[in-house]
Amino acid sequence: MIGLQNISLKQLRYFAAAAESGRLSVAATRLHVSQSTITTAILNLEETLQTRLFLRQAQGVTLTAEGNRFFLRIRHILDALEDAVADPVSNAQDLRGRIRLAASYTLLGYFLPSLMGRFRTRHPMVEFDLLDLDREQIESSLEQGSIDLGLVILSNSQLREHFQHSVLIRSRRQLWAAAGHPLLNQGSASLADIREHPYIQITVDEGEVSTARYWKTAAGLSPDIAFRTSSMEALRGLIGHGFGVTILSDMVFRPWSLEGRRIDCVPVLDPVPPMEVGLIWKDGGQDECIEVFKQFLIDTSDSNELSPPN
Repeated sequence: MIGLQNISLKQLRYFAAAAESGRLSVAATRLHVSQSTITTAILNLEETLQTRLFLRQAQGVTLTAEGNRFFLRIRHILDALEDAVADPVSNAQDLRGRIRLAASYTLLGYFLPSLMGRFRTRHPMVEFDLLDLDREQIESSLEQGSIDLGLVILSNSQLREHFQHSVLIRSRRQLWAAAGHPLLNQGSASLADIREHPYIQITVDEGEVSTARYWKTAAGLSPDIAFRTSSMEALRGLIGHGFGVTILSDMVFRPWSLEGRRIDCVPVLDPVPPMEVGLIWKDGGQDECIEVFKQFLIDTSDSNELSPPN
């Protein structure tokens, strides 16, 4: 049995930073330590756990299956600790109210639930009316006053001037392909290179529109679409089994399909814009409950580029 005394909080923080960034140098910069400190901490953690947590590659590090499971558990622990330290003695339990919140498909699946859970831990008396709407429906609902806040892919919106907004994260878009795919071997790929392979197109959250926009803007090309799907798991399965490639954001990246097929990602050489996740609301006074949640999202989210969880 592994003794907890052999694992330090610093080791877990260094491990999580490396897992989130995919690059030891970036993790070191984020935590203001040397890269060798991060490397040593991870090696010691792997030795203690008797498990290999990372695969070392030319473009960085990716989690093994065991490392990914460990990361998911550790992330919850670190988040809970951060929440406990943030406001140990306060009137958080006294905050009451109801928040009418809408979010689109991708953000409901990959961004919002964990943040809502953390907020509920701090403020258990706050209730949510949560709606699953597309971006246009969210903007219309805000105009009509039927919701208080909307969470959208802001980079798809043309109506920023009509609402107050805050960019919560910018999630880099990269090429996804099955492990061993030839486009992965060179460490990066151009849109012209990607154009030579079958492309799996996600259709939710205006995926086709945004894909066409940056392909045309960056290279004057269009992908060779072999299959369109609204299912992220279907897309991962097709990618993992080698039926095509895609370009998607790091926020939704997972290194395994449901069948356990490995998926890797590498940067795109052409200027592909990141996916911007934003909070939008109408100008005007809002009650304390809504303002507290709004500030929590802004403070908790990282407005820098989000790297994949590997």
